[in-house]
Amino acid sequence: MITLDRLVNVLGGYGVRLCGRPEARSAWLRSVAMPDATDRHAAGDLLLAVGTASIAEAVRWAAASRATAVLVRPAGSGAEVERDAAELGDRHGVAVLLADPAVSWSQLAGVVYGLVLESRETASGRGPTDLFALADSLADVIGGAVTIEDRHSRVLAYSRSQQAGDPARLETILARRVPDRLRELFQERGVFARLAAADEPVFVPADAEHGLTGRMAVAARAGRELLGWVWVTCERPLTGAHLRALADGARTVALHLLRSRASADLERQVESDLVIRLLEGSSDAETVISRLGLAPQPMRVIAVRAHTPDRHAALLLAFEQATTGFGWSRPGRSALLGDTLYTILPAEQADGARQWITALHRELPAQVRVVAGIGAPAEVAELPAARQEADECLALHESAGPGAVPPAYDESWDDILLRRLRAAARTGRTPARGPVSTLMRHDTGHGTRFVATLRAWLMSQGDLALAAEQLGVHPNTVRNRLRKMDELVPLDLNDGRKRLAMIIMLAAVEDEPRH
Repeated sequence: MITLDRLVNVLGGYGVRLCGRPEARSAWLRSVAMPDATDRHAAGDLLLAVGTASIAEAVRWAAASRATAVLVRPAGSGAEVERDAAELGDRHGVAVLLADPAVSWSQLAGVVYGLVLESRETASGRGPTDLFALADSLADVIGGAVTIEDRHSRVLAYSRSQQAGDPARLETILARRVPDRLRELFQERGVFARLAAADEPVFVPADAEHGLTGRMAVAARAGRELLGWVWVTCERPLTGAHLRALADGARTVALHLLRSRASADLERQVESDLVIRLLEGSSDAETVISRLGLAPQPMRVIAVRAHTPDRHAALLLAFEQATTGFGWSRPGRSALLGDTLYTILPAEQADGARQWITALHRELPAQVRVVAGIGAPAEVAELPAARQEADECLALHESAGPGAVPPAYDESWDDILLRRLRAAARTGRTPARGPVSTLMRHDTGHGTRFVATLRAWLMSQGDLALAAEQLGVHPNTVRNRLRKMDELVPLDLNDGRKRLAMIIMLAAVEDEPRH
């Protein structure tokens, strides 16, 4: 079950467009029908009008079968065709989706059936609802409580009956993932290692301290790839028909997870393409934002990098986590560009973006280090500039020490400016014979502290006592140094432009950031 809006967003990548009836986007689609010559009134929320190139006939078929929407491949194209389709749809109360004639019906049908029938919502955000039915079926056959998890120990589905459950299972379901203490227990006992290495089910003895009754677990895999696990509570190892039922159930779970992942990958591809268009500058940005399901409001661009010994794997994990769940159930929209994960997040305040980063980091393995930068609030047309801001803040965060808070451009623009100045100074673009350069050479050759004294005096706005306090000397020492500096090179400290230029020069050659 999905909304028409989500279907339109995904099919948009195949050249499908919705004509008229924008209010129908919120309608739920639970079934698909494809009429044939003997049955033109096949019932379904979405009708695939195979066998006709006439929009009028397709709309009549859909109206007769009480469909919410109809997908048709018209013989022609253009504004006039879309206008006629919108008028016919409004007249009969049917949303008309026009497909590109170059796209085959088999391709369209595969996408539609996969999305509507196999990509239904679950408690975890994405995955076939049939997993819950499968969990119930396994529980009935085996006589224990069943839990189905992905390879990151996140709960995908579970059986209804709680009679054979235990406190550990209840805690896992409520948290939507296996608690850390239980994961550590399973790792210590070698449960995960044994499941990853073989297809045979593993028995886990009871542990009263952790609220754990006995249970068996089996890996769900496609070929050699581990996709998840199936757990069932039991007092002793399963045998005979019960054991075969668990093994067969794991194979069925693997098929469901593969289908779910194929649908998820399709959505991720469409979402990524749209996000990249916005970040690189799109002439139809308002339309793209609408297709992404985002409201036209101030947004922030977040740039994220994930570091582990296998950097690419960490980044892919971060991208998978950022795009887990249906689009409309997630606050942001994400894309991978090079070695960076970019997310467009509706957020007025920087703390909202930091909370998103913290939540993302929490879902990744403990050894993954996440660095991030946050652009300033931006309107749709300003997103390319916000991406550059996020990139600069990301670089700032990467150079910061452990535990540093991800910087936001509107809060850290001064540090960004100083980084730019230092970059210019390193390329030799600062004056070689100005007052600051001369004083630096004198300090190097004679061991004086003229540059530090000048900086303290300028930053304290000429307050001798405050400058002396910063330097740890007497005010008269500051006064004497200023006199000697002026004898060495004219400072013109009464000239406001000269003072400003020296402040900029000092900032450009400063070795360490102020914060």
